[in-house]
Amino acid sequence: MIAYINGILELVTESVVIVEANGVGYEIICANPFAFQDKIGENVRIYTYHYVREDTQVLYGFKNTDEKLLFSKILSVSGIGPKGALSILGVAGVQDFVVAIEEENEKFLTGFPGVGKKTARQMILDLKGKLPFEYTVTEHQVEEGKTTNTAAQIQALEEAFEALKSLGYSDREIKSIAPTLKQDKHANADEFVRKGLALMMQK
Repeated sequence: MIAYINGILELVTESVVIVEANGVGYEIICANPFAFQDKIGENVRIYTYHYVREDTQVLYGFKNTDEKLLFSKILSVSGIGPKGALSILGVAGVQDFVVAIEEENEKFLTGFPGVGKKTARQMILDLKGKLPFEYTVTEHQVEEGKTTNTAAQIQALEEAFEALKSLGYSDREIKSIAPTLKQDKHANADEFVRKGLALMMQK
């Protein structure tokens, strides 16, 4: 099992990063490859999950061990494959997901692409009380719905990405600003689009 790779970041694309270590170029699939964009040409450490099946071997990459561990836990849920697990990490932070599972927030979980009520319930059944992360949400936050992201915000983000595509921006351009957009807590797609356009103008 390859736990992590230390090397020079050579290339960032829409879905992968390529890291050269000891003369070997490793292609690593990441949820948000452009999160590494500012490290091109520099030495990086990317934590990896080595996914092995009879017909394929793939390296999935993460910025820290918490993301990697959560990926492996989500992957253990029946009906969720690597693509689905990666898409969840691409939108939600570790703490967001832990809070949703522990509070059985099906609405939040069904906000992810491809996750219906049945899959959301399966994730809760399989993962509640079994995620090895500190659970820091307060009772007040739960009552007020103040977890760091909400299903509505996730849906708004997805709608904003589609709107930016319709305006002529490429997947590469959109993914390059996605990490910044996800830090904002806008309530609707229009606000995300306005922020996205402002970020595009800065490039």
